[in-house]
Amino acid sequence: MTLFLVGELMNQTAARFLRRCFAPDETIAVLLRWENDSSPAQRVITLETALAPRYLAWLAHENAAGANVYVAANPLRSGSRRRTKESIAAIRHLYIDIDTDGDTRLAALRVSETVPPPTAILSTSPCKYQLLWRVDGFDFARQEQTLKLLAIAFGGDPACTDCNRVLRIPGFLNRKYNPACRVTVEYPDDSVWIPDDFLLDVDAVGATLLNCGSSPRKTPAKHSTSERDWAWVCDQLAHAKDAVTLTRELAIRRPDKPNPVYYAQRTVDVASARLWLLEGIRMDDVITMLESRRRFEIPAAVAAARAREIAATAQRMIARKMSA
Repeated sequence: MTLFLVGELMNQTAARFLRRCFAPDETIAVLLRWENDSSPAQRVITLETALAPRYLAWLAHENAAGANVYVAANPLRSGSRRRTKESIAAIRHLYIDIDTDGDTRLAALRVSETVPPPTAILSTSPCKYQLLWRVDGFDFARQEQTLKLLAIAFGGDPACTDCNRVLRIPGFLNRKYNPACRVTVEYPDDSVWIPDDFLLDVDAVGATLLNCGSSPRKTPAKHSTSERDWAWVCDQLAHAKDAVTLTRELAIRRPDKPNPVYYAQRTVDVASARLWLLEGIRMDDVITMLESRRRFEIPAAVAAARAREIAATAQRMIARKMSA
């Protein structure tokens, strides 16, 4: 394929992505950042300007010369000159950066019943992804809370929770690596999602992290109900309590949860996986045991990815405890 055709394909990919993300009359922020330069170049422009062939050609030229190309995930107010939180016009996207165990975590997210299908999945480099959901009805506080829950639930970067966050534009090269990696994209779903489509409960996704947090509390604090649930489940499992019975009892104890059965299954399974790994059971065997346990409760298409994600979560908990 000639360089001209490569450039045309790159520009078409970028243009299609921008058209799907923004409306024709909106203002967007494009950012150019060089790996060895602390002074990125930012342009606040209309979507029409960004889509002009000459502008896309200029971005491609800068990208070929070493610049990484980004766009703000949300549109800016008309007349804005800077990409500040105050300049964001509306919440258009939720997003998550998955930089570690990318394939496993992406597989778990694809089959999760707690989040809808992403609008776009960007592959930014091998096993690293940026996911976007096109949304409506989110205010700034609700967006930030949901971004944090997404990061906790699926192992994303917890720092990526700002409404003025920038994302890579597919079609261009990721110049962070040598050789550079082409950023690609797929579009699993065209829907626009609302807050009620995200079933991420703060206690449900956070309970598995509470027992082995990354840093100890500096001052005594009252334990939350989820912490007490976690301690109780760990104690019951250590005394050989049947996991299915334990799951049922925990779900009954927590009718306040949006999905008590999901909360109970996940809490019991992460605690079990952690116990098995501490006992020296191999990771592959832990995954198999988790699948087998829920074979009558979890669809087969979901069970394998779920088991891998839960085992990986338990493994990270153990690693954090050992490094603390």
